[in-house]
Amino acid sequence: MSEALNTSSTPRLRRSLTLFDLILYGVIVIQPVAPMSVFGVLSDRGRGHVVTAILIAMVAMLFTGISYGRMARAYPSAGSAFTYVAQEINPTVGFITGWSMVMDYMLNPLICTVWCAGQAAQFAPGVAPWIWKIFFAVVFTLLNIRGIKTSSRINTGMAVLMGMVVVAIFVAAARYIFGTHHDAAYFTRPFYDPATFTASGLFGCTSIAVLTYIGFDGISTLSEEAENPRRNILYATVLTCVLIGVLSAVEVYVAQLIWPASEPFPDINTAYSYVAGRSWAPLFPVVGFTLLLANFGSGLGAQIGAARLLYGMGRSNALPKSFFGAVDEKHRVPRNNVFVVGGVALLGAFVLEIVAGYKTYSLGTAGLSWATFVKILNGGEAYGLGAEMLNFGALIAFMGVNAAALLRYFVRAQEKKLGFLIPPVLGFVICLGLWLNLSRPAIIVGSIWMAAGIAFGVWKTNGFRNPLSFELPPED
Repeated sequence: MSEALNTSSTPRLRRSLTLFDLILYGVIVIQPVAPMSVFGVLSDRGRGHVVTAILIAMVAMLFTGISYGRMARAYPSAGSAFTYVAQEINPTVGFITGWSMVMDYMLNPLICTVWCAGQAAQFAPGVAPWIWKIFFAVVFTLLNIRGIKTSSRINTGMAVLMGMVVVAIFVAAARYIFGTHHDAAYFTRPFYDPATFTASGLFGCTSIAVLTYIGFDGISTLSEEAENPRRNILYATVLTCVLIGVLSAVEVYVAQLIWPASEPFPDINTAYSYVAGRSWAPLFPVVGFTLLLANFGSGLGAQIGAARLLYGMGRSNALPKSFFGAVDEKHRVPRNNVFVVGGVALLGAFVLEIVAGYKTYSLGTAGLSWATFVKILNGGEAYGLGAEMLNFGALIAFMGVNAAALLRYFVRAQEKKLGFLIPPVLGFVICLGLWLNLSRPAIIVGSIWMAAGIAFGVWKTNGFRNPLSFELPPED
């Protein structure tokens, strides 16, 4: 197997991205406010202890990031978990990894739709959240059908805006925290509170906290445009994880100091807005609007990303080519796929709300009223379940990359080095532990998805005798 894919064909992409450029790209993709949207869900699942969960997740992503960086050396023009696993382990295992990636791509616009609806309902409480879900799903779809793309300048501007908001939060938090006398345990309680700590709660929280780092692997897709990619892709991936991890840990740490875990949030999905508002009232709408913009941009980009993945599968005949491989002549976008992803986001936002609300409202029992059913549709439980399901697929892909790196750089290597053994093994084990600590509904629904994908693969490939592709097509 060759050390790198053949990239000698012309024209070539220009190698102009420095290490700093790659790190900036990673931070922009992940977002400086990454843990704020999911803070309430994390606090509820971990009974506090969010900062500890964020740091544990960072360790897992650091080891996985090393594996991604090393695999990008071997396949500098591919850069996907599917490619790494299919080439290094087995095409069938690669297919399973690719199918888990499809789950990620499909769920990302869904959870953005749910979160944006919840935040918009805070600004306009007279409009029911279920109406906002329809609104955002439709808007994402219509904008993507017209081929609207977010430029790098807008992304950079958004990152600067979010950075300014983060600084304002830190200043307001410092005034609030140090404006009152506290005992010593006050400052250590966010890391460990014996009154609320449980191992299952911490690791369950950590399994969701991985969402904070989703997107760091995108750095590997820039291998053909990076200076010295064999070194810089690895360094950029690891340093991005560290920067986001430290920043995220500080963000949730001050939030836990301001809002103790023993005190419930008015709305679990928009919890950080309430935290910011408590430190300084004007920050409530500012943070809410900033996170709304961030999730709107993420949802818009995630939908077209999912549509392009389906297009790649359709173009390679992994899905019916006449439908999924078609491109709209006017706007040059895979219009059919945009509609499919939009429909999944809209329908899934309500289905997940019903599934997540089953336990809370005893759905299915005798005497369930219409009013209770409306409460379920307006509830905020779907975001947490959707995030866990997204991580269900992401953690499978991360385990696959770690296994591929272990095989290539240690098992098959002539010289056995601990540096090529420890990171992928620890990355795999930690990701497996986090995957096993996902909630039961997330594991059940995710397992159904994977079973359906495997059954489809068996049928489509005649028992996996023919390969399937999950590669994204190149951008025009």
